[in-house]
Amino acid sequence: MVRTPLRLAVLGDSLAFGTGAARPSDALGPRLVRALTDDGFDVDLHVLAVPGAVSAGLADQVRRALPLSAGLAVVVVGANDLARFVPVEQAAAALTAAVTALRAGGTDVVVVPAPDMSMVPFVPPALRALVRGACALLQQRQAHVATTGGATVAPVADEVARAFVADPALFSADRFHPSSAGYARIAEVLTPYVLTAARTRRDDAAA
Repeated sequence: MVRTPLRLAVLGDSLAFGTGAARPSDALGPRLVRALTDDGFDVDLHVLAVPGAVSAGLADQVRRALPLSAGLAVVVVGANDLARFVPVEQAAAALTAAVTALRAGGTDVVVVPAPDMSMVPFVPPALRALVRGACALLQQRQAHVATTGGATVAPVADEVARAFVADPALFSADRFHPSSAGYARIAEVLTPYVLTAARTRRDDAAA
């Protein structure tokens, strides 16, 4: 089989970077590479994500991404905006700018909205509904601006949250970031969206 070259950029925060994974190969980016490779792509991975980044930090990551002329970018962001009480519209505006710049540079984009932070073990039960509501509001705005900007949205937060609540081993030792098993679960639910975007780009190029 002739493999189609695909340059993949992963942008965002610690989830995109892989904080908590026992080995670099267990992080999200390498797991997506393996799924894409199994689908016939020859992948050149560039992880530009920065642990602790809020959505405003995407601007610098995009500046580093644009010279790469990536075919596909996966953007995972929002957890730190929530943790630091960044206003929803401020976070959404930063995501809008990032998607717009990447799309203008010819890069297809998959946006993974903020996770449901209510699943984190140290969130008090009495506050979980409030936290869940705040997360949902940001997720909705992220999905709206991403779709408006021409990106694909991967709405995996609910499925991921259910998995993490059911299996505490999906958290790393800090009980905040995913473990290697947690990244495996996230990659599992995210892969179909990434594969669809990559296949669409491949098919459009071949048309």
